[in-house]
Amino acid sequence: MNEEILKKLEQEPNTRIKTIINILIITGLLVWSFLGLQSAGATKESMGIVGNIFKGILTPDLNLINLTKQGIPYLLVETMAIAFLGTVLGAILAIPFSFLTSVNIVPKYVAYAIRLFLILIRTIPALVYGLLFIRMVGPGPFAGVLTMAVTSIGMISKLFAESIMDINENILESLSAMGLTTFQKIRYGIFPQLYAMFMSTIIYRFDINLRDATVLGLVGAGGIGAPLIFAINAYKWNQAGSILICLVALVLIIEFFSVRIRARLIKGF
Repeated sequence: MNEEILKKLEQEPNTRIKTIINILIITGLLVWSFLGLQSAGATKESMGIVGNIFKGILTPDLNLINLTKQGIPYLLVETMAIAFLGTVLGAILAIPFSFLTSVNIVPKYVAYAIRLFLILIRTIPALVYGLLFIRMVGPGPFAGVLTMAVTSIGMISKLFAESIMDINENILESLSAMGLTTFQKIRYGIFPQLYAMFMSTIIYRFDINLRDATVLGLVGAGGIGAPLIFAINAYKWNQAGSILICLVALVLIIEFFSVRIRARLIKGF
């Protein structure tokens, strides 16, 4: 028995050289990346700004926490609404793209062409989309929703397609033997297998979009981002501190519930 194990080990390919080459390549890339870093060092002024930021967080301006349209609660709800609507719209648009990029559903040349299109969508940063939509529809939350939707399509379609590739095709064959139509096979054979993964992906993307929606406010796409950057530029650290505290609290709450909902979806209610 030991001799058989030794013979199998001897027959295994020697990957030592390949491993060494990979380590050298990664090391070279790390060295090259660090050489490109340039820093002027921490100045007295920069350290003072850091101190003011922490001071503002510790002594926030509570007057901003009011129920007016300029208050933090309203702006946080607006930011969350932008992220939610953008995620839902992006998920709806991603469903046909995900099926068109699955080689077990469509021919390979169609899948690869759609994948290339989605890669092009993902290469453009969210801020660029935000600036484009602000020019098209004007500044405000609607531009933020469109931006979140477009930036969500690429990632959601990719994750949806991976779930579609893992479906149990034996179920589809059984439904075909029963004489069901294509729509019925999708309704009763595909979507029941994909529902949990699809919903988990959508919740995960909403979690990401909530952070991105904050940044979009910097370019005028609505939400809490604009008041935050205005407070920082005006050195109003108490106002910036109150916005940051409320924003962190919102993100933590959303993260708490999203993690548990995704876990229940994967395990089944």
